[in-house]
Amino acid sequence: MLIALPLLSGDASEILPRFTLGRVLTDWGIDPIPFVVTVWAVGLYVLAVATLRRRGDRWPVGRTLSFVLLGMGSFFVATSSGLGRYDTTLLSVHMVQHMVLSMVVPLALALGAPITLALRTLPAAPRRWLLAVLHSPVAKVLAFPPLAFVLYVASPWALYFSPWYDASLDSAFVHQMMHVHLVLVGTLFFWPLMGIDPLPGRVGYPFRVLLTIMTLPFHAFLGVTIMGQTTLIGAEHYLALREGPMGAWLPPALEDQHLAGGILWASGDLIGVLFFAVLFTQWVRQSMREASREDRRLDLAERRAGRP
Repeated sequence: MLIALPLLSGDASEILPRFTLGRVLTDWGIDPIPFVVTVWAVGLYVLAVATLRRRGDRWPVGRTLSFVLLGMGSFFVATSSGLGRYDTTLLSVHMVQHMVLSMVVPLALALGAPITLALRTLPAAPRRWLLAVLHSPVAKVLAFPPLAFVLYVASPWALYFSPWYDASLDSAFVHQMMHVHLVLVGTLFFWPLMGIDPLPGRVGYPFRVLLTIMTLPFHAFLGVTIMGQTTLIGAEHYLALREGPMGAWLPPALEDQHLAGGILWASGDLIGVLFFAVLFTQWVRQSMREASREDRRLDLAERRAGRP
Protein backbone atom coordinates (compact mmCIF):
# COMPACT_ATOMS: atom_id res chain seq x y z
CA MET A 1 0.00 0.00 0.00
CA LEU A 2 1.43 3.36 -1.06
CA ILE A 3 0.80 6.45 1.03
CA ALA A 4 2.26 9.78 0.00
CA LEU A 5 1.81 13.31 1.24
CA PRO A 6 2.51 15.53 -1.77
CA LEU A 7 1.18 19.04 -2.09
CA LEU A 8 -1.00 17.78 -4.91
CA SER A 9 -2.03 14.14 -5.14
CA GLY A 10 -1.11 12.83 -8.55
CA ASP A 11 1.16 15.81 -9.30
CA ALA A 12 2.55 15.79 -12.82
CA SER A 13 6.11 15.69 -11.44
CA GLU A 14 5.49 12.27 -9.90
CA ILE A 15 6.20 9.09 -11.82
CA LEU A 16 3.21 6.90 -11.09
CA PRO A 17 2.97 3.18 -11.83
CA ARG A 18 0.38 1.81 -14.24
CA PHE A 19 -3.14 2.66 -13.13
CA THR A 20 -5.37 -0.23 -12.11
CA LEU A 21 -8.66 -0.39 -10.23
CA GLY A 22 -6.77 -1.77 -7.24
CA ARG A 23 -4.75 1.43 -6.97
CA VAL A 24 -7.93 3.37 -6.19
CA LEU A 25 -7.87 1.76 -2.73
CA THR A 26 -4.14 1.15 -2.23
CA ASP A 27 -2.51 4.38 -3.44
CA TRP A 28 -3.29 7.40 -1.24
CA GLY A 29 -2.15 11.00 -1.00
CA ILE A 30 -3.32 14.05 0.90
CA ASP A 31 -4.39 17.34 -0.67
CA PRO A 32 -4.31 19.94 2.14
CA ILE A 33 -7.49 21.90 1.38
CA PRO A 34 -9.87 18.90 0.91
CA PHE A 35 -8.28 17.20 3.92
CA VAL A 36 -8.82 20.22 6.21
CA VAL A 37 -12.39 20.65 4.92
CA THR A 38 -13.13 16.98 5.63
CA VAL A 39 -11.70 17.04 9.16
CA TRP A 40 -13.57 20.22 10.14
CA ALA A 41 -16.89 19.21 8.59
CA VAL A 42 -16.89 15.74 10.14
CA GLY A 43 -15.63 17.02 13.48
CA LEU A 44 -18.27 19.75 13.79
CA TYR A 45 -21.08 17.43 12.69
CA VAL A 46 -20.11 14.67 15.15
CA LEU A 47 -19.71 17.25 17.94
CA ALA A 48 -23.22 18.57 17.25
CA VAL A 49 -24.70 15.05 17.30
CA ALA A 50 -22.92 14.35 20.59
CA THR A 51 -24.32 17.59 22.02
CA LEU A 52 -27.86 16.49 21.16
CA ARG A 53 -27.37 13.10 22.75
CA ARG A 54 -25.92 14.57 25.94
CA ARG A 55 -29.10 16.54 26.51
CA GLY A 56 -31.29 13.54 25.73
CA ASP A 57 -32.41 14.47 22.20
CA ARG A 58 -32.37 12.05 19.30
CA TRP A 59 -30.82 12.47 15.86
CA PRO A 60 -31.49 9.92 13.10
CA VAL A 61 -28.54 7.60 12.57
CA GLY A 62 -29.25 7.60 8.84
CA ARG A 63 -28.58 11.32 8.63
CA THR A 64 -25.24 10.93 10.40
CA LEU A 65 -24.22 8.07 8.13
CA SER A 66 -25.28 10.05 5.06
CA PHE A 67 -23.27 13.15 5.97
CA VAL A 68 -20.19 11.59 7.57
CA LEU A 69 -19.68 8.32 5.68
CA LEU A 70 -21.34 8.75 2.30
CA GLY A 71 -20.91 12.52 1.94
CA MET A 72 -17.60 13.52 3.49
CA GLY A 73 -16.29 9.97 3.09
CA SER A 74 -16.87 10.14 -0.67
CA PHE A 75 -15.30 13.61 -0.75
CA PHE A 76 -12.17 12.33 1.00
CA VAL A 77 -11.93 9.19 -1.15
CA ALA A 78 -12.42 11.16 -4.37
CA THR A 79 -9.63 13.61 -3.51
CA SER A 80 -7.16 11.45 -1.57
CA SER A 81 -7.43 7.87 -2.87
CA GLY A 82 -6.10 6.60 -6.17
CA LEU A 83 -8.71 8.78 -7.85
CA GLY A 84 -6.96 11.84 -6.45
CA ARG A 85 -3.49 10.47 -7.17
CA TYR A 86 -4.21 9.88 -10.86
CA ASP A 87 -6.72 12.66 -11.56
CA THR A 88 -4.10 14.82 -13.30
CA THR A 89 -2.63 11.84 -15.14
CA LEU A 90 -5.74 10.37 -16.75
CA LEU A 91 -8.73 12.46 -17.78
CA SER A 92 -10.94 9.37 -17.43
CA VAL A 93 -9.99 9.05 -13.75
CA HIS A 94 -10.64 12.75 -13.25
CA MET A 95 -14.10 12.33 -14.78
CA VAL A 96 -15.04 9.64 -12.23
CA GLN A 97 -13.86 12.01 -9.52
CA HIS A 98 -15.86 14.86 -11.09
CA MET A 99 -19.13 12.91 -10.99
CA VAL A 100 -18.61 11.83 -7.38
CA LEU A 101 -17.88 15.40 -6.26
CA SER A 102 -20.64 17.10 -8.24
CA MET A 103 -23.48 14.61 -7.70
CA VAL A 104 -22.90 11.94 -5.02
CA VAL A 105 -21.32 14.18 -2.37
CA PRO A 106 -23.92 17.02 -2.58
CA LEU A 107 -26.82 14.56 -2.37
CA ALA A 108 -25.37 12.79 0.67
CA LEU A 109 -24.57 16.05 2.46
CA ALA A 110 -28.08 17.36 1.82
CA LEU A 111 -29.66 14.20 3.27
CA GLY A 112 -27.49 14.67 6.36
CA ALA A 113 -29.41 17.90 7.21
CA PRO A 114 -26.44 19.76 8.77
CA ILE A 115 -28.28 23.11 8.91
CA THR A 116 -31.13 21.57 10.89
CA LEU A 117 -28.57 20.02 13.20
CA ALA A 118 -26.83 23.37 13.63
CA LEU A 119 -30.11 25.16 14.42
CA ARG A 120 -30.81 22.59 17.14
CA THR A 121 -27.39 22.80 18.78
CA LEU A 122 -25.96 26.29 18.30
CA PRO A 123 -26.18 28.87 21.11
CA ALA A 124 -28.77 31.64 20.71
CA ALA A 125 -26.54 34.27 19.07
CA PRO A 126 -24.93 32.03 16.41
CA ARG A 127 -28.37 30.53 15.70
CA ARG A 128 -29.73 34.02 14.98
CA TRP A 129 -26.78 34.71 12.69
CA LEU A 130 -27.40 31.48 10.78
CA LEU A 131 -31.10 32.27 10.41
CA ALA A 132 -30.20 35.75 9.18
CA VAL A 133 -27.94 34.23 6.53
CA LEU A 134 -30.63 31.76 5.44
CA HIS A 135 -33.16 34.57 5.03
CA SER A 136 -30.74 37.02 3.41
CA PRO A 137 -31.24 38.25 -0.17
CA VAL A 138 -27.95 36.58 -1.20
CA ALA A 139 -29.15 33.17 0.00
CA LYS A 140 -32.48 33.61 -1.77
CA VAL A 141 -30.76 34.52 -5.03
CA LEU A 142 -28.27 31.63 -4.86
CA ALA A 143 -31.04 29.15 -4.00
CA PHE A 144 -33.33 30.42 -6.79
CA PRO A 145 -33.90 27.13 -8.71
CA PRO A 146 -33.47 28.46 -12.29
CA LEU A 147 -30.23 30.25 -11.36
CA ALA A 148 -28.89 27.22 -9.48
CA PHE A 149 -29.82 25.07 -12.49
CA VAL A 150 -27.91 27.33 -14.91
CA LEU A 151 -24.84 27.36 -12.65
CA TYR A 152 -24.93 23.59 -12.30
CA VAL A 153 -25.24 22.74 -16.01
CA ALA A 154 -22.94 25.53 -17.24
CA SER A 155 -20.11 24.89 -14.79
CA PRO A 156 -18.77 21.69 -16.47
CA TRP A 157 -18.80 23.36 -19.88
CA ALA A 158 -16.86 26.30 -18.48
CA LEU A 159 -14.41 23.91 -16.81
CA TYR A 160 -13.51 21.82 -19.85
CA PHE A 161 -13.79 24.43 -22.60
CA SER A 162 -11.96 27.35 -21.02
CA PRO A 163 -8.44 27.91 -19.61
CA TRP A 164 -9.80 26.93 -16.20
CA TYR A 165 -9.03 23.21 -16.62
CA ASP A 166 -5.49 23.91 -17.86
CA ALA A 167 -4.97 26.16 -14.84
CA SER A 168 -6.11 23.35 -12.54
CA LEU A 169 -3.47 21.07 -14.08
CA ASP A 170 -0.71 23.64 -13.54
CA SER A 171 -1.61 24.89 -10.04
CA ALA A 172 -2.12 22.78 -6.92
CA PHE A 173 -4.25 25.50 -5.33
CA VAL A 174 -6.53 25.91 -8.37
CA HIS A 175 -6.82 22.13 -8.63
CA GLN A 176 -7.92 21.71 -5.03
CA MET A 177 -10.30 24.65 -5.19
CA MET A 178 -11.85 23.10 -8.31
CA HIS A 179 -12.78 20.09 -6.16
CA VAL A 180 -14.44 22.37 -3.60
CA HIS A 181 -16.18 24.27 -6.39
CA LEU A 182 -17.73 21.12 -7.84
CA VAL A 183 -19.21 20.24 -4.45
CA LEU A 184 -20.48 23.76 -3.80
CA VAL A 185 -22.21 24.11 -7.17
CA GLY A 186 -23.79 20.67 -6.78
CA THR A 187 -24.91 21.65 -3.29
CA LEU A 188 -26.53 24.89 -4.50
CA PHE A 189 -28.59 22.90 -6.98
CA PHE A 190 -29.50 19.70 -5.14
CA TRP A 191 -29.82 20.90 -1.54
CA PRO A 192 -33.15 22.74 -2.03
CA LEU A 193 -34.42 19.91 -4.25
CA MET A 194 -33.62 16.88 -2.11
CA GLY A 195 -32.36 18.17 1.20
CA ILE A 196 -34.20 18.21 4.51
CA ASP A 197 -32.93 21.55 5.78
CA PRO A 198 -35.13 24.70 5.87
CA LEU A 199 -33.69 26.53 2.88
CA PRO A 200 -34.96 29.24 0.55
CA GLY A 201 -35.77 28.13 -2.98
CA ARG A 202 -37.88 25.17 -1.91
CA VAL A 203 -40.32 24.16 -4.66
CA GLY A 204 -42.96 21.47 -5.05
CA TYR A 205 -42.06 17.89 -5.89
CA PRO A 206 -43.30 18.00 -9.51
CA PHE A 207 -40.96 20.91 -10.23
CA ARG A 208 -38.11 19.17 -8.40
CA VAL A 209 -38.52 16.11 -10.60
CA LEU A 210 -38.63 18.32 -13.70
CA LEU A 211 -35.41 20.12 -12.78
CA THR A 212 -33.65 16.81 -12.11
CA ILE A 213 -34.80 15.41 -15.44
CA MET A 214 -33.57 18.54 -17.20
CA THR A 215 -29.99 18.00 -15.96
CA LEU A 216 -29.64 14.62 -17.68
CA PRO A 217 -29.56 15.83 -21.30
CA PHE A 218 -26.88 18.40 -20.43
CA HIS A 219 -24.61 15.73 -18.90
CA ALA A 220 -25.28 13.44 -21.84
CA PHE A 221 -24.62 16.16 -24.42
CA LEU A 222 -21.40 17.21 -22.70
CA GLY A 223 -20.26 13.58 -22.53
CA VAL A 224 -21.04 13.00 -26.22
CA THR A 225 -19.28 16.26 -27.13
CA ILE A 226 -16.12 15.19 -25.28
CA MET A 227 -16.31 11.73 -26.86
CA GLY A 228 -16.58 13.17 -30.34
CA GLN A 229 -13.82 15.77 -30.03
CA THR A 230 -10.58 15.52 -31.93
CA THR A 231 -9.09 18.46 -29.99
CA LEU A 232 -7.48 17.43 -26.72
CA ILE A 233 -8.57 18.90 -23.40
CA GLY A 234 -5.44 19.86 -21.46
CA ALA A 235 -3.39 18.93 -24.51
CA GLU A 236 -0.05 20.37 -23.40
CA HIS A 237 -0.19 18.65 -20.02
CA TYR A 238 -1.35 15.22 -21.17
CA LEU A 239 0.95 15.07 -24.19
CA ALA A 240 3.94 16.02 -22.01
CA LEU A 241 3.14 13.11 -19.68
CA ARG A 242 3.25 10.70 -22.63
CA GLU A 243 6.70 11.91 -23.60
CA GLY A 244 8.06 11.00 -20.17
CA PRO A 245 8.56 7.71 -18.32
CA MET A 246 4.81 7.12 -17.88
CA GLY A 247 4.35 7.16 -21.64
CA ALA A 248 5.10 3.43 -21.64
CA TRP A 249 1.76 2.61 -19.99
CA LEU A 250 -0.45 5.64 -20.59
CA PRO A 251 -3.13 5.12 -23.26
CA PRO A 252 -3.31 7.55 -26.20
CA ALA A 253 -4.55 10.90 -24.90
CA LEU A 254 -7.45 11.10 -27.34
CA GLU A 255 -8.54 7.55 -26.49
CA ASP A 256 -8.54 8.40 -22.78
CA GLN A 257 -10.53 11.56 -23.48
CA HIS A 258 -13.18 9.59 -25.36
CA LEU A 259 -13.41 7.20 -22.41
CA ALA A 260 -13.82 10.20 -20.08
CA GLY A 261 -16.74 11.45 -22.16
CA GLY A 262 -18.39 8.04 -22.01
CA ILE A 263 -17.98 7.95 -18.23
CA LEU A 264 -19.59 11.38 -17.91
CA TRP A 265 -22.51 10.33 -20.09
CA ALA A 266 -23.17 6.93 -18.50
CA SER A 267 -22.57 7.87 -14.86
CA GLY A 268 -24.78 10.94 -15.16
CA ASP A 269 -27.70 8.73 -16.18
CA LEU A 270 -26.97 6.14 -13.47
CA ILE A 271 -26.73 8.70 -10.68
CA GLY A 272 -29.86 10.36 -12.07
CA VAL A 273 -31.73 7.13 -11.31
CA LEU A 274 -30.54 7.42 -7.69
CA PHE A 275 -31.85 10.98 -7.54
CA PHE A 276 -35.24 9.91 -8.85
CA ALA A 277 -35.41 7.17 -6.22
CA VAL A 278 -34.66 9.67 -3.44
CA LEU A 279 -37.19 12.19 -4.77
CA PHE A 280 -39.86 9.53 -5.20
CA THR A 281 -39.32 8.24 -1.66
CA GLN A 282 -39.51 11.77 -0.21
CA TRP A 283 -42.62 12.53 -2.26
CA VAL A 284 -44.40 9.37 -1.09
CA ARG A 285 -43.50 10.05 2.55
CA GLN A 286 -44.76 13.62 2.32
CA SER A 287 -48.01 12.42 0.74
CA MET A 288 -48.45 9.86 3.52
CA ARG A 289 -47.85 12.51 6.20
CA GLU A 290 -50.33 14.86 4.56
CA ALA A 291 -52.91 12.07 4.28
CA SER A 292 -52.40 11.22 7.96
CA ARG A 293 -52.86 14.87 8.99
CA GLU A 294 -56.01 15.11 6.88
CA ASP A 295 -57.41 11.93 8.46
CA ARG A 296 -56.81 13.35 11.94
CA ARG A 297 -58.46 16.63 10.96
CA LEU A 298 -61.53 14.84 9.60
CA ASP A 299 -61.75 12.61 12.68
CA LEU A 300 -61.62 15.68 14.92
CA ALA A 301 -64.27 17.44 12.84
CA GLU A 302 -66.56 14.38 13.07
CA ARG A 303 -66.13 14.17 16.84
CA ARG A 304 -66.94 17.84 17.22
CA ALA A 305 -69.98 17.53 14.93
CA GLY A 306 -71.27 14.61 16.98
CA ARG A 307 -71.24 16.49 20.26
CA PRO A 308 -74.68 17.45 21.69
